[in-house]
Amino acid sequence: QVQLVESGGGLVQAGGALTLSCIASGPTFSNFRLGWFRRAPGKEREFVAAIGTNGGNTYYTDSVEGRFTISRDNGKNTVFLQMNSLKPEDTADYYCAAVRRLRALWPTARAAYDYWGQGTQVTVSS
Repeated sequence: QVQLVESGGGLVQAGGALTLSCIASGPTFSNFRLGWFRRAPGKEREFVAAIGTNGGNTYYTDSVEGRFTISRDNGKNTVFLQMNSLKPEDTADYYCAAVRRLRALWPTARAAYDYWGQGTQVTVSS
């Protein structure tokens, strides 16, 4: 029903910047609540950032607060994650996620999302 495709990952030096994009197909994009998660090697997938349907509400995990910015362009069915001041510990596979319904534990819980992309790899070198 909904497909999400991430892009923009790659290799970047510590302190550098990278912007991830996620393009969604399916029902009206503006109705989606969106999030970014990441999975570092050997670790579980963790919440990074989320944005509400109208873009007015954004949420970040403490470790990226002030460095990452989530935004959306509903006209392009795209959600972005601008990552600045990257650190080696940001190295991970990054996934975008979407859900139409607002439910308990949104935005931080993986279980709050219904749709997931395949991921894009971000490697931050020291």
